Amino acid sequence: MSTHVKRAYRYRFYPTDAQAVELSRTFGCVRKVYNMALAARTEAWTLRQERINYNATSAMLTAWKKTEELAFLNDVSSVPLQQTLRHLQAAFTAFFAQRSKYPRFKSRKKSRKSAEYTSSAFRFRDGKLTLAKMAQPLDIVWSRPLPEGALPSTVTVSQDAAGRWFVSLLVEDPAVQPLPAGGSAVGIDAGLGHLLTLSTGEKITNPRHERRDRARLARAQRDLARKARGDGANRAKARRKVAKVYARITDRRRDHLHKLTTRLVRENQTLVIEDLTVRNMLSNGKLSRAISDAAWSQFRSMLEYKAAWYGREVIAVDRWFPSSKLCSVCGTLRGRLPLGVRTWTCDCGTTHDRDVNAAKNLLAAGLAVSACGAGVRPQRESSRTGQSVTKQEALRREP
Repeated sequence: MSTHVKRAYRYRFYPTDAQAVELSRTFGCVRKVYNMALAARTEAWTLRQERINYNATSAMLTAWKKTEELAFLNDVSSVPLQQTLRHLQAAFTAFFAQRSKYPRFKSRKKSRKSAEYTSSAFRFRDGKLTLAKMAQPLDIVWSRPLPEGALPSTVTVSQDAAGRWFVSLLVEDPAVQPLPAGGSAVGIDAGLGHLLTLSTGEKITNPRHERRDRARLARAQRDLARKARGDGANRAKARRKVAKVYARITDRRRDHLHKLTTRLVRENQTLVIEDLTVRNMLSNGKLSRAISDAAWSQFRSMLEYKAAWYGREVIAVDRWFPSSKLCSVCGTLRGRLPLGVRTWTCDCGTTHDRDVNAAKNLLAAGLAVSACGAGVRPQRESSRTGQSVTKQEALRREP
């Protein structure tokens, strides 16, 4: 029996006053249980060198509900509380595997408000979703249909900083199938002047979503700065206005990246990108805003999971590979190439567009990596010198 890809469909919904109160109470209880369990696990290890797993924190939750101080935890569905303990266990698993930092406490003001319900805590019938502890179904705006006959396995309800409510349904999507194999391959060079430059010579314009709304964002932030600090209603209203501008920028950026990555994955069998360290690049004060707006990490994440869905291959070339300074025709390595130089001429007489040349070199290096069997995410400890396989093609570091 073939297993289909599990895919989340997110929709906006408009809760009634009673539903909003119930969900807000649930968000608070989820945050409280997460923080208490994290504190208990941290204290057990710090004081007694004892590791506490999910089963132990689940038993703690049962005991907490029986106390007078925490009796309010019984007023909400128990499923989101159990799920947040599972999320904490997953966070610790990622920490011990050195994939992430130590789990942090959830903040009432800054952390994402969400609650996850499994199939025992909701009812989905005739296109209507009813959560536990609620008498009426959610008023969902079905902006796109679910796969025919799909039944959600989990439902996640969330509220963003702009006050919008969303529900995400995780279902199996039979429409996601590997595409017919093709022989096309493309190198992709990320940039700021152009968002992407392909080895075919095509340049994709950078929409610069944040810059387009910068004046509106600055005005909303000035209004917020003038409000008295605290939990006042006026400051909360001004904060939501700022959040709405950010939400507009984020939504447009995400929509553009989804369309772009879907197109690239459908048209190409092999996609070669550069293994950029975006976190380190953000330390550049002059370019950090533009780099954040380009969202290269989000682009790579979308590209990789869609390639896995549709049977494509994504290859990441080592970040130190001098793709810009290497002649894609004769292979000559130029000594120095400042960022301001956008075109240059090689000794062989070929005039290169910097970005197109880089994309062509990435494609050639990526195909070489694929031939020798290297992984999608190159590890710097893959050799004795701490360099990945593509580093062997050029030993000079690009500034």
